[in-house]
Parts: sequence; C-alpha cells; structure tokens
Amino acid sequence: MMSINKGKEIARGSSRSTPAGAGADQQSPPALSRYVSQKRRDWITFGQYLKNQRPPVALSLCNANHVLDFLRYLDQFGKTKVHLQGCMFFGQPEPPGPCTCPLKQAWGSLDALIGRLRAAYEENGGLPETNPFASGSIRVYLREVRDSQAKARGIPHKKKKKKKSPLKSNEDTSSFTVQQS
Repeated sequence: MMSINKGKEIARGSSRSTPAGAGADQQSPPALSRYVSQKRRDWITFGQYLKNQRPPVALSLCNANHVLDFLRYLDQFGKTKVHLQGCMFFGQPEPPGPCTCPLKQAWGSLDALIGRLRAAYEENGGLPETNPFASGSIRVYLREVRDSQAKARGIPHKKKKKKKSPLKSNEDTSSFTVQQS
C-alpha cells in the first residue's frame, strides 16, 4: 500500500517521500513572471475556446476570423462601459448617471491579449508567416475598437510620439576645444 501512495506523491510532485537531505541539492524551478503566466493562461483559454466551437477547430486550422470571433466573445466579460451613439452620455468622459450601454473589453486589454497570444503561437510551434494573431484584419479590428471607445468617452486617442535624441549644436561643443600653444 505504501508503494502506491509513494507513486501518487511522485506524480503530484511531492517531496514528502524522499529521505531527509536527498533533495537539498535540487533547486525548485524559478517562478514564472506575471507576463509568462498570463500568456500561458491566455493560450489555454484560446485553445479551450477553439475546442468548444461546433464543430471543434484544430489549432492548425485556426485563422484570423476565429481570433476575431474570440475577441467579440470576450466582450461579454468586459468591465468597460462603452456608450452607444444614441446614448445621452456618448462622448462624455465622466457621465453623471447610469445608462444601459454595454460593458465591453477595454481596447488596451485586447491589445495586450493579442500581443501575448501572438508570442504564444510562435512559441508553441506556429510559423510567423501563418500567425493568425498577426493578421492585418486583427490590427484593423483593434484600431476600430480603440477609436470607437475613445469617441464614446469623448477622449481622442493620442499616439505616443517617439523621443528624439537631442543633437548638440556647434556652440555646445566649442567649449571643449583644446588650446594649442
């Protein structure tokens, strides 16, 4: 009976059955970063979504349309109020009262999700050329979501400008000339 339990403990990764000091030299694997953990969870969730389709979709047959359907499916779990064009609060960053407009996934969350899934696809053997998460239609969809959410809140989306390195003028460098005698 003890050998059966020992097998179960080893299968579960328990170190209870090892003699004292035997596992002292072994180090536990490093903790995964938050990004890596989230990427793994997202990949598993997307795989489950494909399996739950009728008929189920094999990952090798997945395309951008499946990804777009997945993003729309996720909207039902969103927490961001997106005012519709007919809503009296449309275009107001801080509406004064409640309304019946839908809750959706925030653009930033979807953008980050696509980035993680794009990386996970290639890490799990997918080719960059066939990556459905890198499709132009996904970029267009994300841009449309970003713009519509910005309009609904009355806040235009501003693209972050790249910082340019400051150039030194001749006047700055002239003080560093060496005088010759």
